[in-house]
Amino acid sequence: MLILDDPQQLREQIKQLKQQGCEIAFVPTMGNLHDGHLTLVKAGQKKAAAVIVSIFVNPMQFNNDQDLQNYPKTVAQDCEKLAAAGVNIVFTPSAKSIYPKGLNAQTYVEVPFLSNCLEGQLRPGHFRGMSTIVNKLFNLVQPDYAFFGEKDFQQLAIIKQMVEDLAMPIEIIPVATKRAENGLALSSRNSKLNAAEKQTAPFLATVMNRLAADLQAQKTELSQLIADASSELNNAGFNTDAIHIVDAQTLQALGENSEEAVILMAAFLGKTRLIDNKVVSLNNHQTKIQA
Repeated sequence: MLILDDPQQLREQIKQLKQQGCEIAFVPTMGNLHDGHLTLVKAGQKKAAAVIVSIFVNPMQFNNDQDLQNYPKTVAQDCEKLAAAGVNIVFTPSAKSIYPKGLNAQTYVEVPFLSNCLEGQLRPGHFRGMSTIVNKLFNLVQPDYAFFGEKDFQQLAIIKQMVEDLAMPIEIIPVATKRAENGLALSSRNSKLNAAEKQTAPFLATVMNRLAADLQAQKTELSQLIADASSELNNAGFNTDAIHIVDAQTLQALGENSEEAVILMAAFLGKTRLIDNKVVSLNNHQTKIQA
């Protein structure tokens, strides 16, 4: 396995792979890898001869400098896991090599509408930073396939739209959220939870699944469903940040023509912000959609 930190060296390796006729699968990450990331790698290996993983904690998508500083960085351990998984190249650039002129002078990419709703309202600029770095990494790696977890539902929707809008010759392949046996969605941020919080954390998925069942059963209006779910979480020790139920295709409010809804959950447990989501099929159009 090659570990490269220089963009030009990466370009040279990509050129060689292309000359050999190799298709390339790409998994962009911010490191602190867990089994969810390795699931993406395995999916990539089924599609392409070469798998490239990037590890880069992108400063452009952080709203809070302290959050950036505290983001867990475990590059050595990550590379060990990736080598054991059979990855071909790991790209570990510095912020200086990615943004040589600094963040303020960097051209950026922003997907309208999808970037500014829901999570984008809570974290202004976050998705601009995400789409910019993914675009730049796509240009460097030139993958045939790129793999993203469904846990970051809005991020995935934005990347799909960006690739379509900019006519990128890349197939975006979603991979189902990897969960622990207790139902908790795997996340790099889970490592921040203390022992007691780790016991409580799976309740987020429990509430989400209950909310999904109630939504399908059309028990009450969305606003009441959301309020009840928020109260459940807060009573269990969470601090609910946001719960949204929107059209799974457009991320806009549900309407008469909506066929699938997505429940988007975000809640703090201690200082750690956990997210999760679930897509719900709307069997008919009688679902009560009042706000």
